[in-house]
Amino acid sequence: MAGFDDEGGSSAKRDRGARLLRVANVLKAHPEGIRAEDIAQRLGISRRTAYRDLVALQGELKMPTWSDEGRWGILDTAFLPPLKLTTSEAMAVVLAARLMVRYADKYDPDLASAFEKLAEGLPAPLSEHVDRSLDVLQRARRDPAFVDHVHSLVRAWSERRIVEIEYAAARYKGRAREARRATVRPFLIEPSTQTHALYLIGWDEGRAGLRTFKIERIRSVTVTPRRFEPPEPGTVETMLRQAWDIIADQPAVEVVLRFVPGVADRVAETIWHPTQRHERAADGSLVWRATVSGTIEVRLWVLSWGDEVEVLEPAGLRDDVRETHRRALARLS
Repeated sequence: MAGFDDEGGSSAKRDRGARLLRVANVLKAHPEGIRAEDIAQRLGISRRTAYRDLVALQGELKMPTWSDEGRWGILDTAFLPPLKLTTSEAMAVVLAARLMVRYADKYDPDLASAFEKLAEGLPAPLSEHVDRSLDVLQRARRDPAFVDHVHSLVRAWSERRIVEIEYAAARYKGRAREARRATVRPFLIEPSTQTHALYLIGWDEGRAGLRTFKIERIRSVTVTPRRFEPPEPGTVETMLRQAWDIIADQPAVEVVLRFVPGVADRVAETIWHPTQRHERAADGSLVWRATVSGTIEVRLWVLSWGDEVEVLEPAGLRDDVRETHRRALARLS
């Protein structure tokens, strides 16, 4: 079609995922089916790009599309019912998604598609803010395997199907650990602001307990036909309440810290953890306490305060922080 290139013409500045969503929306609006050239005309792209996108919807994204005598369509089951949001509600979702954009270290086509939908019908200042967020997101690196794994896990989570994964665990005390296969009941997918990553939280059948899996370390995902019963309502959320960030499968431990007077107000004015308590000492310092799931995650937060914090309990965390500072000092000497 004259005037448009194969990469999308006037839509070239948009990411491919958002364009695929627009193609899917056109199909949804035409339950009787629509020809590829008509899709191209509506979206300002070439016929070849429209056809390529239709094939991608069917092959890559596994959307239930159909084709018959040159017409393409999509089954109603491909979309959830539309949300009717007020401007304030839509903005609340935009702000939540903005946090994902700020902390994401890779491109997320589903987030881009969500932004595209939110932008429709918003007042111009809000819509322009969404557009700028899309511009930032589309510059992030691509990781197709990660996106594919997320899609499979979301499907399994929503359908309550057990998954089989191959997982490469993190190095432990400087030593690499062999990848292992795990059979998991996916209870939750949760983002981490600390590691800028997504995590699968679920019941590991082989280890008979709740485990946390960083999705970036999952090498393969197979969604099985087997279904599982969900845990009692609130069970996972209660466990996550003790997590500092995302790890909820470690024994609970009380962490007691003393912050110097210079940062006491700053520490006291923020809710760092739902179980925290604190009290002022006579010298103006702040004694801060919380019960958290292990010390793996809270350790990084403690270290971020440098010499303005002292670990009082537990002894293991105190020793760990002291040794970390000692090694850092040795490298600077």
